[in-house]
Amino acid sequence: MKLTVYYDGLCQLCSREISHYYGLQGVKDQVEFVDYTNPRFDAHAEGLDSAALDKYMHVKRPDGQIRVGVDAFAELWMRVPRFRWLAKLAGNRLLNPLFRLGYFAFARVRPWLPKRRQSCPLTSA
Repeated sequence: MKLTVYYDGLCQLCSREISHYYGLQGVKDQVEFVDYTNPRFDAHAEGLDSAALDKYMHVKRPDGQIRVGVDAFAELWMRVPRFRWLAKLAGNRLLNPLFRLGYFAFARVRPWLPKRRQSCPLTSA
């Protein structure tokens, strides 16, 4: 089973980052990317809160557990060979608070980043 990554397909930065991961070798076999801004996406059906999705990155592990924020990125990075080192850094007990602080600051400004007119065309919900 795959890790499911929920992303904002209307956010230019988010879309670029997801496109980058999507294009890396082997990632499509391990990760499913779902644009939660797609009109057909139903957060409730996925067991998610749409307002929370818009604030922080979410992933659903194959066992059904939801990870949010830095923990979500760490789950994704563990499945991308060239980013596993970053997942290990994010999990380090001394560095984790810095990752969380950085992510919290980013999440606060993300709503003001430029938006796309159409969602990212990687997948459909």
